[in-house]
Amino acid sequence: MCELPGPSAHGRPSSSTPPRAGTAPTGDEVGRRPTRSAGGARRKPEPGCPTEHPRDRQTSPGEPRGNARDTGQPGHRLDDGSVSGSTGGGRSREDETEVRVERRQAVTLGLRLVVSALMLAVLIAKVPSFSVSDLVPEWSVGTAVWLGLAALLTLAGIILSAVRWQKVLDALDIRARLPRLMSHYMAGQFVSNVLPTTIGGDVLRVSRLSRDTGESPGTFASVVLERLTGWLVLPVITIVGFAVNPGLRHLGTATRVALTLAGATLVLLVAVLAAAGSSRLGGRFATSGGWRRFVGAVHLGVERLRSDPGAAANVLVAGFAYQLALVLAAVAAAQALGLRPAGLTALLAFFPAVLIAQVLPISMSGLGVREGAFVLFLGPLGVAHEQAIALGLLLYLLNLAVSLLGAPAFATGGRRHQAAPPVDASPPVAV
Repeated sequence: MCELPGPSAHGRPSSSTPPRAGTAPTGDEVGRRPTRSAGGARRKPEPGCPTEHPRDRQTSPGEPRGNARDTGQPGHRLDDGSVSGSTGGGRSREDETEVRVERRQAVTLGLRLVVSALMLAVLIAKVPSFSVSDLVPEWSVGTAVWLGLAALLTLAGIILSAVRWQKVLDALDIRARLPRLMSHYMAGQFVSNVLPTTIGGDVLRVSRLSRDTGESPGTFASVVLERLTGWLVLPVITIVGFAVNPGLRHLGTATRVALTLAGATLVLLVAVLAAAGSSRLGGRFATSGGWRRFVGAVHLGVERLRSDPGAAANVLVAGFAYQLALVLAAVAAAQALGLRPAGLTALLAFFPAVLIAQVLPISMSGLGVREGAFVLFLGPLGVAHEQAIALGLLLYLLNLAVSLLGAPAFATGGRRHQAAPPVDASPPVAV
């Protein structure tokens, strides 16, 4: 029988040490008999037997050492940094999880592209004798002026959205300069509307501003609250549009769908704010750690806005200004296409419903959903289907063109930036 010497190069006693008197040999010592004789002389190995323990053996340069240390137990860390029991040639479980997430995101992106293509195909198929020229406005000086105005209003909307974000941050006592917020917002627009990814621009904004301020939970809460104010403003604008133009209340399905979306959005918003502001629901996470602290930060933000009407008013004023800029951009785009029925009051009533519908996570950047909503809402006003589709695509292209301006901010805006110095924490005055 071959006798293996105990390991000697790992800082552990050799297993060849004889057991103490009166004790039974351990499981590790069974099968590893002493390699020294009673007199202490080392025994010569028998022919064909190894001269050193496998754990002491130096592997060749091309042979991974991890296999020599593998205990066979899942999760055991090997010498080469891999994990025993994992698949993929020693790939760790974290790597496998990341691969699965990336694969799932790719599948989701592909499905959204397919849904958008199918919806557009169905809409176009319903247009008799459709031609691509139907989607292109007749070029004239007036068309150029309206298109330029629509682009400027779209950019103004982004600036106003950054102002709204700053007002929320002020309410949370997080100071950030507007140019820096504008840079993050433009980078987020570029990610959301230009890059083929399922990671939204809001994630980028939270990540970058958190590096600037060191306030990850508070930054997360500011983005959530900023978005929630939009859900409050949009239904109000719809109601105002129907109030100003009573003739829009009798358009059948278009009227019912727009008012239903507005009412459901308000109900959902009230439920979310009630849960976030409740001391028994959102409040239980206010002092928690880990991911729960982000939920707690939203609760504290709601409480702060509730206790400071001036700060809440500032946020809402900025929110109304932002959404009205988008409505005016849609009016300018409609006039560039010659859609006279799609005037100010009509788009006040219906365009917020379009914005609510297009955020559903079923298509790519709202493609297909937005155009279908315009067909539904503007058809009763006498707008042809191809013209309604053209309006949706034109607004998408305008948003895409303005979002391209965020490419430099996306490429360079990730560098750490010093936050604005603290200022007087007294409540801001509503304007």
